[in-house]
Amino acid sequence: MAWAESKLNLTKGVTEISNDVYGMHMLALYICTAIGIVVFGAMIWSMIFHRKSRGVTPATFHESTKVEILWTVIPIVILIAMAWPATNTLIAMENNDNSDITIQVTGSQWKWHYKYFDQDIEFYSVLATPRTQFDNREGNAENKGQHYLLEVDKPLVIPTNKKVRFLITSDDVIHSWWVPAFAVKQDANPGFINEAWTNVSEPGIYRGQCAELCGKDHGYMPIVVEVKSEQDYAAWLDEQHRIKEEAAAAEAASLNASLSLDELMKEGEKTYLAHCAACHQPGGTGLPPAFPALKGSKIALGEVNAHIDIVFNGKAGTGMQGYGKQLSLKEIAAVVTYERNAWGNNTGDAVQAADVQTATSGSASAPAVMDTSAEQTNNTQLEAQEEDLSKTYTLDELMTKGEQVYTRACAACHQPTGAGLAPAFPSLIGSPIITGDVAAHIDIVVNGSKKNPAMAAFGTQLSKTDIAAVITYERNAWGNNSGDLVQPADVDAASAK
Repeated sequence: MAWAESKLNLTKGVTEISNDVYGMHMLALYICTAIGIVVFGAMIWSMIFHRKSRGVTPATFHESTKVEILWTVIPIVILIAMAWPATNTLIAMENNDNSDITIQVTGSQWKWHYKYFDQDIEFYSVLATPRTQFDNREGNAENKGQHYLLEVDKPLVIPTNKKVRFLITSDDVIHSWWVPAFAVKQDANPGFINEAWTNVSEPGIYRGQCAELCGKDHGYMPIVVEVKSEQDYAAWLDEQHRIKEEAAAAEAASLNASLSLDELMKEGEKTYLAHCAACHQPGGTGLPPAFPALKGSKIALGEVNAHIDIVFNGKAGTGMQGYGKQLSLKEIAAVVTYERNAWGNNTGDAVQAADVQTATSGSASAPAVMDTSAEQTNNTQLEAQEEDLSKTYTLDELMTKGEQVYTRACAACHQPTGAGLAPAFPSLIGSPIITGDVAAHIDIVVNGSKKNPAMAAFGTQLSKTDIAAVITYERNAWGNNSGDLVQPADVDAASAK
């Protein structure tokens, strides 16, 4: 039965591009088969009917102009016949224009991070196959599921009949986002953004994998894409926004909650096995030197805030990534508590969500110390009057405010240095937008870009003072030095057009 169900050929896929790729494959296969039949047929026929034992005398001619022309022209014609449709297909595969939806895909050891532009939705997609099915160290593994190692907790969801553009990058090492049914396979390189797209007409669930040898858990980095009808996709978006609001409410409630050590240990063990055990091992023994042991370690037995910091922010230059965006404050508190009390560590520390917030963003209960410096006073005045559209700010005030806004809202794409991540996020250093008309600069920040959906509209996300400040900053930072000052009134006037 296994042989009867097996397929020796490529699959056609479910998109127009994947069918074009399949057609190219079949065209090349047919041409190669025909050439093979002609060449090997001529060889076999010659060996049988022109062999020496039959008394055949070899021809004595040496060169033939006609033959030379034939075996030059015929391959050229064959190559053109193959190259023409192949070139058209490759051009179509690289054409990301006029996309309806843009999604950033980030590879992160060893999971995928999806971010929907213009929807304020992002999540991590993690392997859902239970570790007991594949990490069979004791010889009593569970029976493998139908989609063994190809199932995730949160699939990527896209609608039918919409052109979806993918911006693919990486947090750490080189990964590769590969979904065979879409004919999409694009490397995810740290510090660079590659692009791909798809347009699926058939609802369904399509699976893929990381196709780059990216480390010890390379085989546990599946991709699942769920394609929904447009109506179901709209309902899914509404559900995600509702879930996000509920999560925010639960996060706020957790700051006032005080869980017992047993409750924290139970939640922490679940979080640890889902997110930490792959590297640090279920027994906390780690895989030195890349993934140090947590059992009896300086981190687990040392100062609590240092432990929270490394879990929340990660550690640069190592395999320890930050979980501040992946886990809730409650989950981080629970996993830190678990690590400090499991495997004989037994510190007795019970870390609460409020402790995590205090350690990562300042004290939640103690009043902030007033900074009476001139710079702090100017910033405070600017914040208090940020929507006074008639106020005129100095260049220093706008630059100080603009740097804050840029770091918060723009640096993730255009980089803190303004160097960008071409082609999706172009450099702002000496760019046509920066050196060009101020009104065009305001327009692209307020309304986004129609040509490049990766450039989101910030008109509803930032105040007019924020936009004025960040544009002033961009036009004067990194050596641009245009001298332009954009005031809130300028943004207000441009927005009214």
